[in-house]
Amino acid sequence: MIKTQLPFKRIVAYGSLLLLFVIIIIGTVNVWETPQANKLSDFYLYNTLANQDYESVHDFLVVDTVEDMSHYDFVHEVLHVGFELESIYDDPETSYVLEFSNPYFYRLDLYEIDEKGELHLISKRGTSVKTTASLVNPRPFFSFSYEDVVGKSFLAVIESRDPIGFDVIFAPEEEYFEEYSKRMLLIHVYMGLMLALFLYNIILFFMIKDRVYLYYSFYVLFIALAQLSLLGISHIYLLGENPTLFSLSIVGFTSIAGILAVFFLRTFLKTAHFIPRLNRYLFIIVVLYALGFIMRLLGYVYISHRIIDLTGLIGVILFITAGALVSRKGYRPAVYFLIAWGMFLAGLVIFILQNQGIISMRDLANLPMLIGTALEAILLSLALADRINILKREKEKEQREKVTALRENERLIKEQNIYLEKMVHSRTEELEQTLKNLQNTQTQLVNQEKMASLGQLTAGIAHEINNPINFVSSNISPLKRDLNDIMEVVSVYRAKGKAEFSAESQTELKDLEEELELDYLIEEVEQLLRGIEDGAKRTVDIVRGLRLFSRVDEQDVKKVDIHDGLDSTLILLSSSMQGKIKVVKEYGELPMIECLAGKVNQVFMNIINNAIHALLEPQYDIKNPTLHIRTIPFEEEVHIEIRDNGPGMPDHIKEKIFEPFFTTKEVGKGTGLGLSIVYTVIENHHGRLEVNSKLNEGTTFVIVLPINQNTNKDEE
Repeated sequence: MIKTQLPFKRIVAYGSLLLLFVIIIIGTVNVWETPQANKLSDFYLYNTLANQDYESVHDFLVVDTVEDMSHYDFVHEVLHVGFELESIYDDPETSYVLEFSNPYFYRLDLYEIDEKGELHLISKRGTSVKTTASLVNPRPFFSFSYEDVVGKSFLAVIESRDPIGFDVIFAPEEEYFEEYSKRMLLIHVYMGLMLALFLYNIILFFMIKDRVYLYYSFYVLFIALAQLSLLGISHIYLLGENPTLFSLSIVGFTSIAGILAVFFLRTFLKTAHFIPRLNRYLFIIVVLYALGFIMRLLGYVYISHRIIDLTGLIGVILFITAGALVSRKGYRPAVYFLIAWGMFLAGLVIFILQNQGIISMRDLANLPMLIGTALEAILLSLALADRINILKREKEKEQREKVTALRENERLIKEQNIYLEKMVHSRTEELEQTLKNLQNTQTQLVNQEKMASLGQLTAGIAHEINNPINFVSSNISPLKRDLNDIMEVVSVYRAKGKAEFSAESQTELKDLEEELELDYLIEEVEQLLRGIEDGAKRTVDIVRGLRLFSRVDEQDVKKVDIHDGLDSTLILLSSSMQGKIKVVKEYGELPMIECLAGKVNQVFMNIINNAIHALLEPQYDIKNPTLHIRTIPFEEEVHIEIRDNGPGMPDHIKEKIFEPFFTTKEVGKGTGLGLSIVYTVIENHHGRLEVNSKLNEGTTFVIVLPINQNTNKDEE
């Protein structure tokens, strides 16, 4: 390999050349820039009120007034733009030309609006209209005299499948054709240069049989075709004025050129040898270009253009990085490559800056790309020519090193065998560990299935208990009423007995009352009834909680009360709290929300259960453990906040809590699936789950659920 170290002076010279290139581009733009006075700056955007017969301007409604149309990117509907020309018509004796600077319009119908507001079609332009004018110009243009614009305004009806941004130039005919001639001269010089480079290098390929010349030849061809499509020239001269093929070519030619550039880079710079790590990532550019073209074929025009623009910028930066890395290792062709792609990057950056509106390029928006690609192609062609001499020297050196390489290969093979044996051993250990992990995972999943079966069993038990406990709870009130009636009768008998019974009978009854402790019995009966009523009520609450929580098999979305689910979960977990945790509930006025009640209850159970474990963990010694539950209504959603004052979590733990099988509990105390299930359930309900936690300050889970599950679908 022939290596040369670049001296500092040469580096300065190349940098100066790049700076000079940028200055030439900016200077050329300033010289050829369309005067601001010839550019329209007041436009009216209309919206149709009825049909689109375009008979009268009264059928339209002015929706906006803008000064610049160049910032528009993609507009999926027909664009109606109104403007006036009389105010900028300087010389009544001179004919003027009106030009729209965008060659991508699928259809442009220009209407004249007379004094009565009636519309009269002037002419039709666009890629869907066959060219009939003697002057071949891909940009829509129209000729006007002074009488054509006096007292009139105009309406442009524009439809485009590609970026729609444009400037409207209204210039004297002589000045316009002078600028047009300059532009076409530059384009013809560019195409002649690129065609000559293509033919020269394709001939070299057939002579030398080196694939790098093949890749470079077709890269030059397709980068030139891409520029022709961006200028609109290919629509007229190459694609038979087919609007569909022309729209596809804007992305297609660029994608093919980008893919060929990657293959050329890998072969020319020998990236597999010099920068093997970066070499593996170069195919990402190929995939992105292919994806952009596929998106365009499927009709996703906006997405395809964005992918191509982003891939182009990333690709150029990656190419320059590769060239810099290889040139640092002394490979001389990389210097040419680096300078060539530096030229291209400068042109690309200026092109992107004018697309973003940072600088104004007017009707020469593609000039930086033309100059950049032309200089890039020339420098790369020089690099390929120099590469022939380098390959000759490398061949001679390769023959001298062949014997040494064979011996080195023998040594490397032995080392590789040792390394492979170690790798096989290491891989075997990894596979054994993976098998063990899979077995543990299988056990955990089986346990989860058992828990699901247990939930179904719990629902059955709750149903069976519900019938007798309903009988008990429903009969308590009648029993209390009957006992009160009996006690009332006893009271009457005691009162009547004192007045009507004999003294002997009264004495016997009093002795019997004292023996039976009648007053105590009456008080005890009341206490027993209160105890039965309280116990029955608690049993009903527990059964109700079991029934609410165990609705795991429900597959239909129903409107439910979130507060019922929270209360049933707290009832089921009350024994886990051991009376040590203070529960604070701040319930807002929530509407009934659509959800799978059993799944949402499972979310509450997992989060609250984790909070209880954290609050009661002996190692943390939480004082005054508190569980705070708050519900807040919003317009289309509800928020459920579950906050504890436990130990909290550090950031590196918080980032992993929703990963399956991740747990901070001891072995056997947690499967690591609880919060993963929580996240999945909330996601399936089109909700959000937020976690805020700091060490020693507690943890807050915020559950956001939409009120109606079908809202998003209806909107779509």
